[in-house]
Amino acid sequence: MQQTSSITTLFIDIGGVLLTNGWDRAARKLAASTFSLDLIELEERHHLTFDTYEVGKLTLDEYLSRIVFYEDRNFTRETFKEFMFSRTEPYNDMIEMICQLKEKHGLKIAIVNNEGRELNEYRIRKFGINKFVDFFISSCFVHFRKPDADIFRIALDIALVNPAEVLYIEDRAMFVSVAEGLGINGLLHADYASTKEKLKSFGLGL
Repeated sequence: MQQTSSITTLFIDIGGVLLTNGWDRAARKLAASTFSLDLIELEERHHLTFDTYEVGKLTLDEYLSRIVFYEDRNFTRETFKEFMFSRTEPYNDMIEMICQLKEKHGLKIAIVNNEGRELNEYRIRKFGINKFVDFFISSCFVHFRKPDADIFRIALDIALVNPAEVLYIEDRAMFVSVAEGLGINGLLHADYASTKEKLKSFGLGL
């Protein structure tokens, strides 16, 4: 284990970086088709209430009561939840690279993500993210969600690091910009190859 960079800590998003987005527009469109739901109604109800779920103020069952089970259905909640969970796939090359970076450079790893509790915990445990991450600053745990800068301030406090020591890897440009506004180094993720190359400029080569 060696420290070859001024970066001591990585803040990493999950959806779009380590895993696919678990419950995004494509997944909801497929759900509407699979379960014969009105997609327009599903999307409207989702957008009205999903932020509340992501900041930990609703359970998954309460969220589903608002977007799907506000009327009788010919399928169960468990069947629908199993479908939701099944939409996640890992980016194994990215997970492996983060593990290698941690080992080679002695980095602390923190997740900074927006996710509802049940989806978050399933995705973290199912794909072994808890095995290499030191801190989870998830919206459902801390009750702030990106792009609120306070989620990054909490992450800095929990990790006990200065912003200049942190590199934030994220696939959404707005969230990178918010973090950079606090003095955190930002890396806009597009794919494995380009991110691996960008890491070199921060002294984090493999």
